[in-house]
Amino acid sequence: MSKLAPPPEGPEHIINLREALEERYLAYALSTIMHRALPDVRDGLKPVHRRVLYAMRQLKLDPGSGFKKSARVVGDVIGKYHPHGDQSVYDALVRLAQDFSVRYQLVDGQGNFGNVDGDGAAAMRYTEARLTDVAALLLDGIDEDTVDFRETYDGSEKEPVVLPGAFPNLLANGSAGIAVGMATSIPPHNAAELCDAALYLIKHPNARTEKLIEFVPGPDFPTGGIIVESRESIAEAYATGRGGFRVRARWEIEELPRGMWQIIVTEIPYQVQKSKLIEKLAELLMAKKLPLLEDVRDESAEEIRVVLVPKSKAVEADHLMESLFRATELETRFPLNMNVLSAGQVPGVMSLRDVLKAWLDHRQVVLQRRSAFRLDKIAKRLEALEGYLIAYLNLDEVIRIIREEDEPKLELMKAFKLSDNQAEAILNMRLRSLRKLEEMEIRTEHKELSAEQKALKTLLKSEDAQWARIADEIKDVRATFGPKTELGRRRSTFSNPPAMTYVPPEAIIEREPITVVCSAKGWIRSMKGHVGPDTEIKYKEGDNERFVIHAETTDKLILFATDGRFFTLTADKLPGGRGHGEPLRLLIDMEEGREIVALFVHQPGRKLLVASHEGNGFVVPEDEVVAMRRAGKQVLNVSGTDEAVACVVVKGDHVAAMGENRKLLIFPLAEVNEMTRGKGVRLQKYKDGGLGDIKCFHLKEGLTVYDRSARARLFTDLKEWLGQRAQAGRLPPKGYPSGYKFGGDFGAA
Repeated sequence: MSKLAPPPEGPEHIINLREALEERYLAYALSTIMHRALPDVRDGLKPVHRRVLYAMRQLKLDPGSGFKKSARVVGDVIGKYHPHGDQSVYDALVRLAQDFSVRYQLVDGQGNFGNVDGDGAAAMRYTEARLTDVAALLLDGIDEDTVDFRETYDGSEKEPVVLPGAFPNLLANGSAGIAVGMATSIPPHNAAELCDAALYLIKHPNARTEKLIEFVPGPDFPTGGIIVESRESIAEAYATGRGGFRVRARWEIEELPRGMWQIIVTEIPYQVQKSKLIEKLAELLMAKKLPLLEDVRDESAEEIRVVLVPKSKAVEADHLMESLFRATELETRFPLNMNVLSAGQVPGVMSLRDVLKAWLDHRQVVLQRRSAFRLDKIAKRLEALEGYLIAYLNLDEVIRIIREEDEPKLELMKAFKLSDNQAEAILNMRLRSLRKLEEMEIRTEHKELSAEQKALKTLLKSEDAQWARIADEIKDVRATFGPKTELGRRRSTFSNPPAMTYVPPEAIIEREPITVVCSAKGWIRSMKGHVGPDTEIKYKEGDNERFVIHAETTDKLILFATDGRFFTLTADKLPGGRGHGEPLRLLIDMEEGREIVALFVHQPGRKLLVASHEGNGFVVPEDEVVAMRRAGKQVLNVSGTDEAVACVVVKGDHVAAMGENRKLLIFPLAEVNEMTRGKGVRLQKYKDGGLGDIKCFHLKEGLTVYDRSARARLFTDLKEWLGQRAQAGRLPPKGYPSGYKFGGDFGAA
């Protein structure tokens, strides 16, 4: 059995693992950023998309030509330019052909290229493709030395570093990608609006983004929808290159007989799969989480038509849709992160102005290189034409030299002082070109080319002339994709952020009566219906009744604990009535050793009086104590051995405070401060013990107190107990029940 050779030893074979990993990971990160995930700001394309378009041009799949199998295109791309999997290349080609994925298609597809339901495209052997007019604009001039070329991965071919990009593709079609440590997300825009902004930027090079958004008010998604975002938010997003846009489905009310109606959704947000949207709506409907919705149907054909049937004709359409916007992808948020490659090398987040300026600068470079390329071609042609004219003037001698001389090229150059190119052109002339008419045509062509040469030289010397030429090209693009054309008309519209910020809970939760039961040891549950006082409620052994509250599933429950914190529970999320429920501490983060002081149904607009054992307290608006956090909200500050002991509804004009020493004090409610958080003011003074209970009431109506059997007793003559806040009080009147509690349900007057 052979043994493996031992690894080489010595300092030269020692590898620092950290350095090796950093070096290799950096190489991987740079490769992902530059060659895969981020688009180039100049043509708006990632390498795979650029290679697909270039390969299709090389296959002569121009807009007016016939289609070829997608498999042929994919084969050329992976064989010559993109050494990766064929499926990833085909997926890129498919996306460029989907009118619901890109605002302006770059590939004209024939066959099944998928749909908005999320169905995939057919296999590449079944579909066919060719370039669109938009792709032709991006490629226009690529054979005229307008861009640099580099060797492909195997060095056998050349590929463009960037396309000439006569179309504002980056913003018009958008882009999305995740690199290493960075990502990009750019929504599609309207090409005509981008052209208007670019034309304004040419005239006003120092224009700010705030001005440019007058021309580019926001994205224009291929699937339409309504953008509900404030102008200030949109302006900030375009100025910084980061932000987002809320997009809502477009809907309308369709009237039906007998006063009934239904909602028709005609457009859904960008990149939302309709089938999954319908599936989510159906799930929520089955779970009874959309109580205002009766049914959902998909009646879509070529156009989207999703039917939403309300529970009854009395339902508010706005309430129904607002609940659906919150619960489903009928409303989405599309992020904006204009992280792109500048000059094909440096990643960075750009503003709207920066992106447009980079595209215009690229167009200027393309114009200059194209003009220089044309000048070179004209110079060579003029050189040849001048040789032809010399030949016509000396035709007999030219013929003699060609017939008699062994080296006619050298003799021609010597006899007429011709250049090598001119002599070669004369020798390659056809006999039919010796006609007189041909001479006239050559002189005409020479004159025209000379004029063009002069114009191009003037153009290259004048930057103003260059920008004028670029502006004319952009105007042609705008005319082709203007708002009056079917492709160019704006699809997404704008709406102010909805004023309706409050959605009634019944629009999201089915409203049903329940009874909330909370035991003395803090086990809570909800029982269906309003349980009567004679109904037997079972508790765990050693536990007993503490709170029994009639509520509805749409209610919020407020819990006040001895540490002065308020907690909020939603009634529909409480454990069911089977068994003994669950401990409250599973629903909220109430500290160990703390107890419940009060539990009641939240009523907006009310005010509460809270107090501690030491006799401190204040009035707090009930709306201020609501906090949908497990940790609750600290309202009454207590320290040391002090703790909260009372929470009552503010009703009436006076406060009754009863100490554990059974001394009663009554004082005006106006003497108690209203606060949102704090220790409060002194309500009653004690030598021993502390506050037992408090109550708010109307002095004219008298003070109602309940004994342990829940029998009410009314005391009206209370002059002896009237005083000011922070006094000690005196023993209660005759007939007052034993103990120091006023009794009665929470909030009783």
